[in-house]
Amino acid sequence: MTHERVQVNGKVYTHEFIDIIGTARPRYMHHMTANWSPIAQEERNQLCFGVWGAVGTTGRWPRVVNMWEEDGFDGLALGLGHELGRPNLQDAKLEKWWDEAANYRSGGLDRILVPAPWTRTITELCTDGVRGVTYAHETVSLGPGEADDFLSVVRDLGVPLLEPFGWQLVGAYKTSMRDDSECIVIWAIESWAQWAEYEKAVDRDPAVRSWRDRCWGGRGFERFLMCDAPLSPMKIGRQPARSDRVEGWTDL
Repeated sequence: MTHERVQVNGKVYTHEFIDIIGTARPRYMHHMTANWSPIAQEERNQLCFGVWGAVGTTGRWPRVVNMWEEDGFDGLALGLGHELGRPNLQDAKLEKWWDEAANYRSGGLDRILVPAPWTRTITELCTDGVRGVTYAHETVSLGPGEADDFLSVVRDLGVPLLEPFGWQLVGAYKTSMRDDSECIVIWAIESWAQWAEYEKAVDRDPAVRSWRDRCWGGRGFERFLMCDAPLSPMKIGRQPARSDRVEGWTDL
């Protein structure tokens, strides 16, 4: 189980909500995985953690969720310096990539996430074969300074409670650059039926209802579902490569 890990996760994560233009989601997801991720791996030591399409029935649409694994704050600082070092605040090599991405997205919202030290990196998740038919993305709003305690509760209570339903923890994080009052928790769910079983149990199972009440005990809670992009790492069990590019789609 996740809380039995000894190795400490010293990474940080860039988490992005991306607003998609019209029906461009498939091309945007391919652009991020097949075009951007190989560049990021080579030039920034930045790994693709996941690219997912939000399930519109459960939340805002059309939306894509991206997560990138940075080599700690030092690695993120190097990457930001590389990207923003010119007067136009844009890496020269990325101008063509950025122009192409503008055809698919209208804006977004980013945050930096700090993992609970016992959570797995994307390399460990792929090695362990973690993969979901769908994923639950949870945002938990808490009081100032309560994030670390909540992440411990996820480890000690949430993980063993949800595992019998086929929900496996992907990661548990707190948002940096704020007052330790927001956590992001992501679960891989093995089947749609297992998602439904858990949602039904919220009103039928006292233990599940108690966990729900614990998550609701702060200042806000939201869960929506999302599905892997075709080249998302947990989908293919590795990092996307240049050879994964789809013929006829934009190559950079």
